[in-house]
Amino acid sequence: MSQPHAHGPLGRYAQTEESRRAAIASAPSIDGLLRRILGLFQPHRTPLMITISLVITGAALSVVPPLLIQDAFNEGLFPEGGIPNLGLLSTLVGIMVGLWVVIGALSVWQHYLTAQIGNRVMGSLRVRMFEHLQSMHLGFFTKTKTGAIQSRLQNDVGGVASVLKEIIANLLGSTVTVVASLVAMLILSWQLTVVAIILLPVMILLQRRIGRVRARIAAATQHSLSEMSAMTQEALGVSGILLSKSFGRQHSEVQRYQRENNTQIDLQVKLSMSGQSFFALIQIFMSAIPAVIYLVAGFLILGESPLSIGTIVAFTTAQSRLMFPMMNLLQIGLEIQTSRALFARIFEYLDLSPAITSPAKPAAIDPAKLGSLEFDTVSFSYDETEDGTTAGLKDISFTISPGEYVALVGPSGAGKTTITSLIPRFFDVSQGEVRFAGTNVTKLDQDELISHIGILSQETFLFNDTIRENIGYAREGASQSEIEAAARAANIHETIVSFPDGYDTVVGERGYRLSGGEKQRIAIARVLLKDPKVLILDEATSSLDTKSERLVQAALDSASANRTTIAIAHRLSTVVNADRIMVVSQGRIVESGSHKELLHKKGLYAALLAEQKLTVSQVP
Repeated sequence: MSQPHAHGPLGRYAQTEESRRAAIASAPSIDGLLRRILGLFQPHRTPLMITISLVITGAALSVVPPLLIQDAFNEGLFPEGGIPNLGLLSTLVGIMVGLWVVIGALSVWQHYLTAQIGNRVMGSLRVRMFEHLQSMHLGFFTKTKTGAIQSRLQNDVGGVASVLKEIIANLLGSTVTVVASLVAMLILSWQLTVVAIILLPVMILLQRRIGRVRARIAAATQHSLSEMSAMTQEALGVSGILLSKSFGRQHSEVQRYQRENNTQIDLQVKLSMSGQSFFALIQIFMSAIPAVIYLVAGFLILGESPLSIGTIVAFTTAQSRLMFPMMNLLQIGLEIQTSRALFARIFEYLDLSPAITSPAKPAAIDPAKLGSLEFDTVSFSYDETEDGTTAGLKDISFTISPGEYVALVGPSGAGKTTITSLIPRFFDVSQGEVRFAGTNVTKLDQDELISHIGILSQETFLFNDTIRENIGYAREGASQSEIEAAARAANIHETIVSFPDGYDTVVGERGYRLSGGEKQRIAIARVLLKDPKVLILDEATSSLDTKSERLVQAALDSASANRTTIAIAHRLSTVVNADRIMVVSQGRIVESGSHKELLHKKGLYAALLAEQKLTVSQVP
């Protein structure tokens, strides 16, 4: 039973503009976000501490030369006697050059460590998100666009890379440099220091205001990128290309992509231009400050302040050392504010709690009961209605013994696939219990539960890899002989070895280089290699021609031997020999029995057979 989907008159992307506006409005507060960002660096404490030490050392050393310049002017170039002291001047110049050499070497080392840490943090964040997404239940993926998920892994995580690096290298280094420069400036002249920093509070307020604007634009930009990724994933996949070509809709797909691309361009331009006037103003302010300082120094000297030429030169040098890191801090603050939308999107996924998890102390599966299944008054709904009632499955009860072959038949949307999805606990029931080997599935370790279940669906998925890798996916480390044995059991070995590359044949995107029957038999071989105790067949032959169906059906008969099998079928001729047939209608089991028993009842099963006039003659 499929989940309901609501689409507006504009189709797949009708809600794009509305969603984009919501993303702009919901840009999160920066409160607490910086703490979470810094928490990402916890696993890298040792190299981080080394980097911090290098940054602090380099920043502290960089403010020493301005102080030495004062002595160079006052004692070396213009001493009281009027004759330059070349010995002292040479010493001071040598110390300054040596300091800059040391600072340069520390900078190279620090940048290497910064690159290592920043990229490792970004890499671990990407893996952490991928791992967390793997733990999410199936319902999350049925409601979320694949392209949107890919966008968060690639665009969002990649987008914060520069911020992560800047936090290590520039935030701390610039802070230390600013503090040290201010100390040096205060030592030289507190009056000139006040002049140099008097407008900084105004700049900080402007920066915060612009940052909020940029954050909203960045949220919309990332949402647009997500939409473009979703379009690309759908339209350029093999299935999407076949669909657009079949209906001659390539031009409309290009137009749809072009519209979103134009939106992305506009947002990128807005993001690039927001704050440019602010930084131009800062640059003008910082560049004009030295001239203002000379003017103020003139007034101070006229007022008989003991300012020397060396002090003024040293002060302007220290002030110039303040300009770049101060602009860096303002830029970093702006980038962090801008990037909070990206971090929020990342943390939003990381904060999702899987709806289905294994218990802390899972029950052991009884080997003697493996293969037995029981549904005890099970009700289930994908979405709960406003009055609290559920739609989907209602009061489903049955028991399946180990080794039994049971078929589920009924109209489309009756709930057959939903029943089988509850067995491996892809979803949790709303009411009742599903028991595997006599134990409620919610009390079992989910990995252990799924290890005993094999699933074969109508839409076979194959990786764009070799046949060997696709079959071997069922069991890590499977030998070639085991893979071939599974292929023989699935009636596909001879076909595989007839290919020029044999088991090294690459199947193509979603297996499109193979026929439907070949793909299905490879999928059967994969399930056989897993060797599950319970086999679920979800319309495994419905889309095949008669010859392919015979080959696949023979493989399925082999796969079903000595294991519990639940088969969903629309083509009733494929399940007439089942031990039991359960007829599902509107979320309930309305009939149950063997083929002959159900024919005798002349109920829904008999009516379904009558509808399939072409296959009734095949029924024994």
